[in-house]
Amino acid sequence: MSLSALLLRALIALLVLAAAGYALPSWMQFMLTMAMANGLVSLGIVLLMRGGVVAFGQGLMSAIGGYAAALVFLNGGVTDAVLLALLGGVSAMLITAPFAPLLARYRGIFFSMLSLALSMVGYGLLVKTESLGGSDGFNMGRVTVFGHSLADADVRFDLYAITLVLTVLCSVAARVYFVSTRGLVTRAVRDNELRVEYLGGSVSQTMSLNFVLGAFLGGMGGALAVMALGHIDPNFSYWTTSGEFVFVAILAGSQSVVAVMLSSLVLEVVRSFSSAYFPNTWQLALGIFLLLVIRFMPLGLGSLWSKSAPPSEPRP
Repeated sequence: MSLSALLLRALIALLVLAAAGYALPSWMQFMLTMAMANGLVSLGIVLLMRGGVVAFGQGLMSAIGGYAAALVFLNGGVTDAVLLALLGGVSAMLITAPFAPLLARYRGIFFSMLSLALSMVGYGLLVKTESLGGSDGFNMGRVTVFGHSLADADVRFDLYAITLVLTVLCSVAARVYFVSTRGLVTRAVRDNELRVEYLGGSVSQTMSLNFVLGAFLGGMGGALAVMALGHIDPNFSYWTTSGEFVFVAILAGSQSVVAVMLSSLVLEVVRSFSSAYFPNTWQLALGIFLLLVIRFMPLGLGSLWSKSAPPSEPRP
């Protein structure tokens, strides 16, 4: 697909989803906002999956972005939603970048456990830091959009629209990256690292770059989620939260960016309705759904329409 065709499709999707969101009730706008924000975090995992590794510590990226956005909002005087989202992504990228060369040396379960260990270290630090609210976290006020305050009646839709625009832009950028030279090298790394090195590519640089880009997406998603929730706490970095992001990535597969957002929406829908009608067993419903997808669609939801699926996908 050419870049112009991709941009046209993205613009049409943006307009259609914005119009549809405007007609939806506020609770559905909130659910879609959270689905897109969490989808960006999971998109960072998919970026790494294309190189043959699965990150179990993406919750840390989300937490860093959320805390950075909330702290800058409260102490830095920055209230613009777009700037806060970008600051969240940049903060996660800068804080985790020193660890990228280390993690780039490992594959398989070692990469997954190291990323999980980093996330749990971050969780422990956040819980013990009283200035950040400890285990309770702290609240964040209402953001603005280009200097304009959000009215009570429109705040849900405005946050939905902001998240939608940023999600579409990041999705287009991810799609372009997937078919770029570096993105294709990533696929080659998964298949044969030695051959990549023989051809003059750098496996370490490629995986480090993917880790940093995944951190940016995770931080931006975390910042957007905090703005929608109005609260941040250490559970953003807990291992169960990271597991939910991995769930979405496995459900989607690594072939399609759209599948990641659809999978994130599926998670939000199942969690919302299952917790309402089956408050004690909603995790069971979610697990059964994932098992069915793995059994009948082992390459994820994206395999339903993508023809570029590789012969196998990494599994945790």
